[in-house]
Amino acid sequence: MNDSSEKGDLVSSKDLKTCEEEKQKSELESEFRINQRVHSVGDSRRIGTVKYIGSVKGYSGIWIGVDWDNGEGKHNGSVNGINYFQAKGQISASFVRPQNLSHGITLLEALELRYRTDSTKEEEDEMYVLSARNKRVAIQLLGKDKIQDRLSRFEELVGVSLSYLGISSVGPPHQISNIVPNLKELDLTGNLLSEWTEVGSIFEQLESLAVLNLSSNHLACKIPQLPSPKNIRVLVLNNCGINWTQVETLKQSLPTIGELHLMGNQLKNIMPASSDFVQGFDSLRVLNLEDNCFHKWDEILKLSHLRSLEQLHLNKNNLECIFYPDSNSRCGEMIDGSESCGSCFRPFKNLHCLLLGGNKISDLASVDSLNSFPSLMDIRLSENPIVDPAIGGISRFILIARLAKVEILNGSEVSPRERKESEIRYVRFVMSKMQVKTEEIKQVHPRFAELKYLHGIEDEKPQSVNAGPQKMSSGLLSVTLKCVGASIGERPPLTKKLPTTTTVGKLKVLCESFFKLKSIKPRLFLQEKGSPLPVLLDDEMSSLMDLGVGNEATILVDEED
Repeated sequence: MNDSSEKGDLVSSKDLKTCEEEKQKSELESEFRINQRVHSVGDSRRIGTVKYIGSVKGYSGIWIGVDWDNGEGKHNGSVNGINYFQAKGQISASFVRPQNLSHGITLLEALELRYRTDSTKEEEDEMYVLSARNKRVAIQLLGKDKIQDRLSRFEELVGVSLSYLGISSVGPPHQISNIVPNLKELDLTGNLLSEWTEVGSIFEQLESLAVLNLSSNHLACKIPQLPSPKNIRVLVLNNCGINWTQVETLKQSLPTIGELHLMGNQLKNIMPASSDFVQGFDSLRVLNLEDNCFHKWDEILKLSHLRSLEQLHLNKNNLECIFYPDSNSRCGEMIDGSESCGSCFRPFKNLHCLLLGGNKISDLASVDSLNSFPSLMDIRLSENPIVDPAIGGISRFILIARLAKVEILNGSEVSPRERKESEIRYVRFVMSKMQVKTEEIKQVHPRFAELKYLHGIEDEKPQSVNAGPQKMSSGLLSVTLKCVGASIGERPPLTKKLPTTTTVGKLKVLCESFFKLKSIKPRLFLQEKGSPLPVLLDDEMSSLMDLGVGNEATILVDEED
């Protein structure tokens, strides 16, 4: 009797505990939900996604399973052999007590927090600069009260930054429109927004808004019908996990968009809604697709019918080659009925800036194809194999000579003087390799004949014995030698006249003599104007002419490692 009574009490106790946990779980599910965005209490930059709500075997109470954006957790969603959820990384997840998580605040609360809350003494103590002696010097905010007063008058605000404040919703309808009616720029980077309905509410309430930054907000896949904002010109959706199908859906709501930034979204395919090419976006001038996963240039060509596109940013993708489509195949093609029959549409007609840095481009044909783009004059090719001197990439002067219309190369302006010098230097460089047949030169160096004629450069003719001194004089280069090696010490630069036939090996010997280098083996680099890194001259048998070293060039004298 007693035994059965005790057993009944244990069962009742267990049932009671289960009921309590179920009740607690039910209450938490009204506060938290699966796939909800949350941040750690006290650290609004530690953001993650709720993946599990419930008990964990061996631990009392209810836990929230979170998959952290920064990947800094403790496990992959499994504990003691039991899989509760699947995290994106091996150690990106952890279980957290509900009281240690925040599900966010409203946009209005963030405004109050950012602009009407006085900074604490601790925050002001952290505002300092370092002196020359590495000591902290406190910063005094002159006119702080006046600035604070102006910022606290929300109706006067035109630009607001509310990044990483844990915003999860806009708040009550029409409240924001009454409080910040003149807002034109809004930065909501790194918050907890996950529903497009909240974005739609921003569009609807802030009629003057022209710039909206939603970077690092993980937004839902499904996009409902959104209001069409009248004044939005710039939309930033970097690191939002967005795909091109969503971009096509957004297009309907953004008729006036001029800039669209989609960095870091792992995009690798462009899927137009109704044809082979992306249509619409009639006002889009700037499209930023940097730091994505595009591998095939054919995907990028799907953007070639965007009539207003002026800048296309493709840095840090996986592109291996580029080409300009055969415009003859486009003849007579009608775009939205705007092209008259028989006319010839030119792809990328208004594109003047193409950024291709940090890709895998390694062929000269890709470089030469850039001449076919009708309006292209600002090009970035840095951090591609084709321009990497360590693996035989070409120098800046060759790029300038091959690219007939480029005015800005790798962020540096190409002046008329630099263009002329580069083209002449390039022609002479090619002439030094004239052992190959003329037809092969035309294929490998398509601008050679044009530039040779343009600059009036004649083929070198055999000279008579009496013309020896003249030949030597005309074959001299003015070269400045600059010591940069730590062991060499400070030496004034030397400018010397050297024959174009001087080899790298001979120049090293001359440097040892010029600078009296004892037991130091020099290493030489060609420093080119506008090039971020000097080019190593490591082939001792190559001459200055072979390497394309021009007049008034600078050669850095370093030391061997």
